[in-house]
Amino acid sequence: MATFLYRLGRFAFRRRLPVALLWAAVLGAAFLGATSAGDPPDDSSSMPGIEAQHAYDLIDERFPGAAADGADARVVFVAPAGEKITGGTGRAAVGAFVADVTGAPQVAAVASPFDGQGVSDDGTTAYATVTYEVAEDDVSEAARAALDDAVEEARDAGLTVEAGGSAVEPGEAAGLGEVVGIAVAAVVLLVTFGSLAAAGLPLITAVVGIGVSMCAILALGSALGLSSTVGELAMMLGIAVGIDYSLFVVSRYREERAAGHEPREAAGRATGTAGSAVVFAGLTVVIALAGLSVVGVPMLTKMGLGAAGAVLVGVLVALTLVPALLGWWPNAVLARGARGARGPGADSSYGASPAGSAAPATLAVRWARFVLRRPVPVLLATVAGLGLLAVPAADLRLGMPGDEAKPASTTERRAYDALAAGFGPGFNGPLTVVVDARGAAEPRAAVSDVAAALDATDGVVSVSPPRFDDAGETAVLSATPATAPTSERTRDLVHDIRGQRAATEAATGATYEVTGATALNIDVGQKLQDALIPYLATVIGLAFLLLLLVFRSVLVPLKAALGFLLSVLAALGAVVTVFQQGHLAGLFGIEQTGPIMSMMPIFLVGIVFGLAMDYQVFLVSRMREAYVHGEDARAAVVSGFGHSARVVAVAAVIMMAVFAGFMTGGEQVIRMIGFGLAVAVLFDAVVVRMAFVPAVLALLGKRAWWLPAWLDRLLPRVDVEGEALGRGAPGPRPVPHGGADHDLTRV
Repeated sequence: MATFLYRLGRFAFRRRLPVALLWAAVLGAAFLGATSAGDPPDDSSSMPGIEAQHAYDLIDERFPGAAADGADARVVFVAPAGEKITGGTGRAAVGAFVADVTGAPQVAAVASPFDGQGVSDDGTTAYATVTYEVAEDDVSEAARAALDDAVEEARDAGLTVEAGGSAVEPGEAAGLGEVVGIAVAAVVLLVTFGSLAAAGLPLITAVVGIGVSMCAILALGSALGLSSTVGELAMMLGIAVGIDYSLFVVSRYREERAAGHEPREAAGRATGTAGSAVVFAGLTVVIALAGLSVVGVPMLTKMGLGAAGAVLVGVLVALTLVPALLGWWPNAVLARGARGARGPGADSSYGASPAGSAAPATLAVRWARFVLRRPVPVLLATVAGLGLLAVPAADLRLGMPGDEAKPASTTERRAYDALAAGFGPGFNGPLTVVVDARGAAEPRAAVSDVAAALDATDGVVSVSPPRFDDAGETAVLSATPATAPTSERTRDLVHDIRGQRAATEAATGATYEVTGATALNIDVGQKLQDALIPYLATVIGLAFLLLLLVFRSVLVPLKAALGFLLSVLAALGAVVTVFQQGHLAGLFGIEQTGPIMSMMPIFLVGIVFGLAMDYQVFLVSRMREAYVHGEDARAAVVSGFGHSARVVAVAAVIMMAVFAGFMTGGEQVIRMIGFGLAVAVLFDAVVVRMAFVPAVLALLGKRAWWLPAWLDRLLPRVDVEGEALGRGAPGPRPVPHGGADHDLTRV
């Protein structure tokens, strides 16, 4: 592996123009494909294998054209203090609103509050439901504008009017996530490298890689059903790993130049050593993302595979385009004081030297020596600290935060609060019950019995009259819970209603299923929670085999898996503490706490596992390299840590900046994702990799690299450490004055 990548790096350095033109051609072709492709499809709401989805499908089958999951808007009217909405002025304003919206584009129907049960018991609050002919993503600007105009007219009449529902266009999040992340990355790289070229090169290559990935996703979107959400995840991860992978290669190039190698040789050695680590780190990320397929959710599968593709592109860019650009900037990427120096140690301003040579007494080296002197206290402190942070994860509740989690400045949140105040907290999350009475002798009587049983269930406030299909054998009911959609009691109510099904079917001959947004969120959360352990087992198992191959050790991969579990559980605990339990919520602008987004644990595990293995490979591969090159086990820990800790820390800071930037957004779900990923990287890169890993390796000593003889013979050798380069590659050659490579025509 190292020899092949060494030759690839030298080739790319020498043939830099063709390599750069090839990447430009790939980017251009992907761009043309993206511009000529159709619009990406909407995010699929299909969730096979759950009752709520099956009930939706049954509604679509028995009520054709009903659009069970189509767009709707619920508009709430509140009368001025001391007045009733049923009074002359209020009734007239509401009636005018209904008339205006009825003739608006794409509107299928408008239910007036005065035609049913749309007025609160105290007469101060009413609501109208607007149903559209199309799904929420297909609602036109003209239709949204007509709704907004009608709302404003009702407000002008003196009423408080707020709107919620899927047809209401959400306000744009006023976040600066991408800008903040890129800006912090640029500053960190500039401070670290002391060179504009060295700081800019990882950013340039990351942009090229994400450009290719995003254009490819857009080009293939219609054919493969890749939605915009697939592109968003691919962009977030593509930027993060693209910068990191290029950073590792550039950093190693500077070290090789510091050892006295000429530019082309340094590029080859950097690609052969750091590039080998990039390959295996990238493969662990791909395993984690592709492993989302085992969850059984089509949308998650596509998101995982799309992001995995972006990571693969980032690996290819780091192995080819980075050494090619180094060919144009062989000296510009060095620190200013090292550009005119010659011979080993020229780049001492960076404080690094190749593995196998004595590491300078940097802060990283001093810390490693401290850990080696006191491994037990350090290990106990890290495990206890992360374990304490992980305790709240035991209280994890999954759901899908809705309008109640939005800022109070939004009309959706105000509509939610007004409905809860006027009609009760459960009114915002009604349960849709689909009754299939085809097997009953008297379908309508059976449906009436089911409705009576629902109405008698503890926790149900009211049940709507049934709506039958044309055949009169299937009916849809709406049951209003007494508690809020995200309440534990509402989840228990859904389970209770489903638990009564067998008895009801035996008594009436009719069966039923529970669906609606509330039941769907409960089912999705349960499915993802059930899939978490199998997903963890699959990903960790495959990664263990890969790390076994990389490090040729049984205990190092085991230690990596345990460290990851500590960091991800601590991150989940931190998310639960802030977003579910509400501790320090005000610090992050969280106005309403509730369950954790259903997909959050799966996302957190998958993404953080890949990134954690990145840090594991880059950090421990340098220790393994030093050990293979002759240092004893304890000295190899210090040497490897001294060479790699700084660049791993820089990569982690960049990653945290990218993720923390999403916390500036207005949507609580986006802030939750940004917070969770940022603290997970913090725990893993700073606590686990900088303290837990060296402490465990110090205690294990030579046993850390133990591998049974039979397994050693069985496993293929991939030479991540570049041992073959030390034996057969050209040795250090003095660099001419100024560091220029005068003969770039030979490999």
